[in-house]
Amino acid sequence: MHKLNIGQRIGSLDWLFPRRCAMCDEILGREERGCCRDCYLKLSFIEQPFCYCCGKPLEQEEKEYCMDCSKARRSFVANRSLLLYDERTELSIARFKFQNRREYAKFYGKELSDRYKSQILSWQPDVLLPVPIHPNKYRKRGYNQAGLIAQELSAHLGIPVLTDILMRRVETAAQKELNPVERLENLERAFQICENSVKLDKVILVDDIYTTGATLEACSRVLLSYGVQRVYGVTVAAGQGY
Repeated sequence: MHKLNIGQRIGSLDWLFPRRCAMCDEILGREERGCCRDCYLKLSFIEQPFCYCCGKPLEQEEKEYCMDCSKARRSFVANRSLLLYDERTELSIARFKFQNRREYAKFYGKELSDRYKSQILSWQPDVLLPVPIHPNKYRKRGYNQAGLIAQELSAHLGIPVLTDILMRRVETAAQKELNPVERLENLERAFQICENSVKLDKVILVDDIYTTGATLEACSRVLLSYGVQRVYGVTVAAGQGY
């Protein structure tokens, strides 16, 4: 009986389930890793200057904080994001979340690690905590997109992932049409700590998008009330700073 070697098996799988670019969703060439060359050159990576706290890009280099972080004290120490939440990134994350493009997490996690590895490790986190989704949403979708990103980061950084610390107990209304105050109010009672959870000192919350910071803030408040000392965030994309 003829047996395929490992390379042949991988090639067969690529033919049946071809790898796709995380940005344009076109089939990738053999040498391309998660994103085609054309798309990679067009990516809006977040560069300095960005807000020291939330990590959103700033228009004025002399500023240290965006308007939001200047006006309100954050419960988290800092957040870092990979990409600007522009039209291209928005479409990529939408496919990742709603069209079962789970493989995009490999690209997101690798790029986040390449860009922020030294900073993340300097925070000396105990664990990575993916922002949870409600059980109803998990059953419908079949996965938590933040969990997939966290697992990829863990593979590159060696930081363990815990998914049974923080839970989402309320299926909140859609955030997109709410202002910043309404978003936070919408989320304040949505999260809780699971019973019999281990005690942690420093944690990193992992999510797909940072916009107003309401989700990261709500989760951080719960974690701090539980005894966590410092909370950080890492996200794939962030909106423009003000």
